[in-house]
Amino acid sequence: MTTATTGASTLTAEQANWFTQAFGALLNNVEQAVLGKQHVIRLALTCLVSEGHLLLEDFPGTGKTSLAKAIANSVQGTHSRIQFTPDLLPSDVTGVTIYDQRNGQFNFHSGPIFATIVLADEINRASPKTQSALLEVMEEGRVTVDGTPHPVGRPFMVIATQNPIEQAGTYRLPEAQLDRFLMKTSLGYPDHASTVALLASAANRDRAGNVQNVITTQAITQMAQLADQVHVDPAILGYVAKLAEESRGQRHVRLGLSVRGCLAYVRAAKSWALADGRSFVVPDDIKELAVPVLSHRLLLDAEAEFSGVTVEDVVAQLLSQVRPPTSRGL
Repeated sequence: MTTATTGASTLTAEQANWFTQAFGALLNNVEQAVLGKQHVIRLALTCLVSEGHLLLEDFPGTGKTSLAKAIANSVQGTHSRIQFTPDLLPSDVTGVTIYDQRNGQFNFHSGPIFATIVLADEINRASPKTQSALLEVMEEGRVTVDGTPHPVGRPFMVIATQNPIEQAGTYRLPEAQLDRFLMKTSLGYPDHASTVALLASAANRDRAGNVQNVITTQAITQMAQLADQVHVDPAILGYVAKLAEESRGQRHVRLGLSVRGCLAYVRAAKSWALADGRSFVVPDDIKELAVPVLSHRLLLDAEAEFSGVTVEDVVAQLLSQVRPPTSRGL
């Protein structure tokens, strides 16, 4: 697709340049704590400025918590960490209403979910009842306790982690909750050079804790508003819709991409494009975000597991079957 798609954008060159510079500053700041993982950091920050949530699934000791803490410390807001365990109650997350005998009134005491960035560590260790406490707040940005809604404010982001190899005593996230996450990704092990650099600075035991604030919460909200103005040509929208339609008919897929997933896909593509200095989305943006946006939304059947078919294989097949647009569409 050509750059002719820029015509419908309402963004000015100055606004696009400010967004790109602010995004780059965030990226460089977080990279101080998580070495050699620029692509994953960019995905995480795309979630942040898209007002979405991130699920990190990886092996122990790869830096999942460090990434979440570094992002939280980069933003001049509040952040909290919730260690999910089987005995954690929903009220431990959302907060409780307590009767005050002195004034004869019920007062709401907010839980750790009321923060700008919330780290939900090992989310799959909590019971389904506690996991469900996150459904409303991740979708609507508010918590309802005893019939009273309590907004958590903006920006708001949940970064959840889970360990794929320790399944004893865990509860698999239901499909409804997985769809609340804008992206799912993993860090993986660092390359040789990054590992050597980490070992050389082993005395610094809390790299994420040393990350300083570089942006305000108001600026994050402004970035989200600018990303909403990025132009998406009808041909691109048709491409996303076609991918969703084809995903539902793929072999081994028992649940394809939902409409909510399509909306999240387009929202992420807008932020991804603007971070790249463009006020319009191109097909390559859709392709680059396919795995992190689709991998937790495409549910495979039992036969796929026996056949050794992965979600990544299905996404690759899907992208090869659906041809991207080559010109503007109506």
